[in-house]
Amino acid sequence: MKSIPTPIRILLVLLVPALLVPVFPEIAYPVFVMKVLCYALFALAFNLLIGFTGLVSFGHAAFFGWAGYTTGILMIRFSASGFPVELAILAGVAVAVAIGWLIGTLAIRRTGIYFAMITLALSQVAYFLAVQIPWTGGEDGMQGIPRGHLLGLVDLSDDNHMYYFTLAVFVAGFLATHRIVHSPFGQALKALRDNEPRAVSLGYATDRCKLYAFMLSAGLAGLAGSLKALVLQLSALNDVMLSTSTEVLLMTLLGGLGTSWGPVVGATLVVSLQNQLAALGGVVTIVIGMTFILCVSFFRRGLVGEWQALLERRKEKLQQR
Repeated sequence: MKSIPTPIRILLVLLVPALLVPVFPEIAYPVFVMKVLCYALFALAFNLLIGFTGLVSFGHAAFFGWAGYTTGILMIRFSASGFPVELAILAGVAVAVAIGWLIGTLAIRRTGIYFAMITLALSQVAYFLAVQIPWTGGEDGMQGIPRGHLLGLVDLSDDNHMYYFTLAVFVAGFLATHRIVHSPFGQALKALRDNEPRAVSLGYATDRCKLYAFMLSAGLAGLAGSLKALVLQLSALNDVMLSTSTEVLLMTLLGGLGTSWGPVVGATLVVSLQNQLAALGGVVTIVIGMTFILCVSFFRRGLVGEWQALLERRKEKLQQR
């Protein structure tokens, strides 16, 4: 019987305190933890692209924000008729995948900085549409989005019910990402990340692999955006802005590129800093920027990446003895 992979074991250990969050809200407020889980899932989606495929995108806010808008408008307009929240979330994911296919088809023809600039330009188009289309609410956004009922039975307007649903979706997203990375497809992504010409010589259809990875990443980002819209009952213009794309990049870099838990740690750190220092206004950006500079200077692999490297060095020393 194969041993359980380390990331899965860590997940199982962390599930125990996570399940107790609604029982002890004075220790960890459920809505705050739900926000962390949403952004952690968003960072996992981004890491799938940059950490395991080697593609730097500045357009992930388009998937995150427009999935939230889609879920929000469906729940607002059809909640009275009992519209299933599951379908609203799936619709948001479908819209994110469709946008990912459109942007990816145009962007994967280029590499490096050119790829990043194309995703940036197209994400700005998505932002412009969000400003201009009336039903998005413009600068006011969509407020008071109903959470609906899960399977028509569980009332998600209760924060505790919504918390356990969010936790379940996060766990499913984490396990799906882990499975993708360790599948034959994931190995192909790592091959083209490390040496694309060699991957081509081995017969891999690299453009197709990159497009599929881009769409998968967009779908997971859309899932995070839909979930966040329901958790906070708000889908705002900020969700499709460039700052959101740079934030998820920062989360991934702080935690560690190409690691299973790096994006989760990075998202927890950034969201916690934003929450604790919210009263200071613009100072939050300065503090997060300084934190990023310190990590880049002293933890170039990210927090989790450096920890894993330390464990590997200790293991090698023990083997040499």
